[in-house]
Amino acid sequence: MDYYQTLGVPKNASKDEVKRAYRKLAHKYHPDKQGGDEKKFKEINEAYQVLGDEEKKAQYDQFGSNFGSGGGSGSHGFSAKGGPAGGWNFGSRAGGFEGVDFGDIFSEFFGAGARTGTRTKQKGRDIKADMMISLEEAYRGVEREISLKKNAMCSKCNGSKNEPGTSLKGCKACGGSGEIRQTHRTVLGSITQVHECAECKGEGKIPEKKCSKCRGAGIVQEAERINIKIPAGIHSGEHIAFQGKGEAAAGGYGNLYVEVHIKENPQFEREGDDIYTNIEISMPQAALGETMTIKTLSGEQDIQIPSGTESGAMIKLQGKGMPRLHRPGHGDHCVRIAIRTPKNLSKHAKELLSELRKEGI
Repeated sequence: MDYYQTLGVPKNASKDEVKRAYRKLAHKYHPDKQGGDEKKFKEINEAYQVLGDEEKKAQYDQFGSNFGSGGGSGSHGFSAKGGPAGGWNFGSRAGGFEGVDFGDIFSEFFGAGARTGTRTKQKGRDIKADMMISLEEAYRGVEREISLKKNAMCSKCNGSKNEPGTSLKGCKACGGSGEIRQTHRTVLGSITQVHECAECKGEGKIPEKKCSKCRGAGIVQEAERINIKIPAGIHSGEHIAFQGKGEAAAGGYGNLYVEVHIKENPQFEREGDDIYTNIEISMPQAALGETMTIKTLSGEQDIQIPSGTESGAMIKLQGKGMPRLHRPGHGDHCVRIAIRTPKNLSKHAKELLSELRKEGI
């Protein structure tokens, strides 16, 4: 038998490629699956037992077609079952497949419970909510309240599922273990598959009398009002996490994630923690200089336009930008200057500009 041909891999295939080919074929031909082939399954396992082991693969590559025909007990002899003399055994029991990780294979055939037999209680789903705020609210921080309709622990039975004043009793379906075990006979031996009991959901106990509010589910849909504190300096697209404010399940509550979106502001442009505004000034203001009052996120602020200011100049107001999120200090407020060219000049204005031109201004 050509082991490479059996697994459908080239001779230079990596160990991972060999393993992937083996898993795919073993899954396809497993005798317990519809359309399975026990003979083919054994051949696949025999090939993987050799090619999946670097030392055995090297010996197989060295001796080629003589591999498996040595029969003797010499240094290069192989038994009829394909291993070193007196060595490998590809029998039908799981103990014969040395070095094969059947955990992954079993979980594909029978589900994850077949591998470990452990039960884990899942937490409730996480919830994502979106919140729109203004730039001014992002500057100073804001509190909002949202209402969420979600799965929550029943307030009457506190998730115990039984009517208050009554008790729980052992589940007859699983005998109180919380598990249902099923045994499969395969060419690898007996494999026990473990499932959570559908009757008691893995608890091992069921209510004598189900809670009248949640009808024995332990979970109900309820609306909850949640106070959201948005910190100053938050950026658009950032998330705020609220532990345990998601939906409820047997394993506890999930989390709530609020994504904050900041509306565009026609007066202010934000870049990181810095704020930019644009102002226009007249030619005389640019030439002579002037004190002007502008609006910032913290209120009105006087700025000095220096004489001789050119269009495109920038005046920086340090510390007048956005608060730095979770850090001390603020960004800057930058004022871009544009000089307004006059239109529809009066005769007198034209005369004055002509005089200025004569002066070389």
